[in-house]
Amino acid sequence: MTWVAAPPPGAYQRGRGGYRRRPYAGPPAYPTPPRWGFPSVAWRWPTSVPGARPEVPAPVDRVRYVAKHAIAMLWLLAGLAVVAAGSEIWRYVLLLRSRYGALSSGVVSASDTFVYTGAILALAVGALAVALTIWWLHVARQAAAEVAGYSSGRTTRQFFWGMLLPGINLAVAGSVFAELEHAAERRDREDRPKPGRLVKWWWGLWIADGVLTAVTIIWRFRGGVQAQADGVVLAILTDLLGAAVAVLTILLIRRLVKLLAPIDAATLRPMRVVRVADAPEPPLRATRAFGSTR
Repeated sequence: MTWVAAPPPGAYQRGRGGYRRRPYAGPPAYPTPPRWGFPSVAWRWPTSVPGARPEVPAPVDRVRYVAKHAIAMLWLLAGLAVVAAGSEIWRYVLLLRSRYGALSSGVVSASDTFVYTGAILALAVGALAVALTIWWLHVARQAAAEVAGYSSGRTTRQFFWGMLLPGINLAVAGSVFAELEHAAERRDREDRPKPGRLVKWWWGLWIADGVLTAVTIIWRFRGGVQAQADGVVLAILTDLLGAAVAVLTILLIRRLVKLLAPIDAATLRPMRVVRVADAPEPPLRATRAFGSTR
């Protein structure tokens, strides 16, 4: 048996004169902007697709992202350290003036408020900055392993313990930066890491700041007016040295980011209009249609 499909009777009936094509009247026009269409939001990468596994960015891509937040916190730490040093300088000036007469209680209270507030904020921001910097170092070590083709001899557990334990981190931090710089510059694995000039300066200031912080804390337990004045001087030096360490850390992170994730300037496209030349004036809409959002 063979099945044959045929149109039903009258399916293609046409009017008298046959089919006539209508002339083109232009694109469709609406009295008001249509409500349908894509949502009025900026384009973004799809982050949640049902049934799909989220894509984890590579360590090289995460280096710049984490570095941006770490640098922001380090700049804030440097500013707060300078403010704390200024508060300590004011306290030292008041100590000098107190030798020749009594001071106003309001001035002393204001000085103490600035000193304590600056110290608390500097400690809180410093803890966040240190945490972000250590996390950036962890991500940068993974990126350096991909770039150089070999991993560091220091395990992840040894890295975190060495960076978090007081005293030990004075020696481990510099060696970690030296190893990271060695791998980021694509040097041979068999060569011994030799820290560059920036790493040496950072390492020296890092050790000096750690030692000076310990001396300042111990000095606070001494009694007497002269010991108190010396403690204020030590606090000023500690704050200024901490600000210098924060700034050098920013410079070091930026240098290592350029080595690990360089950006080709030839592939960049300008994202803003610099100049418009020989362009006709755009037609302006005299009236706004009803219901238009812009």
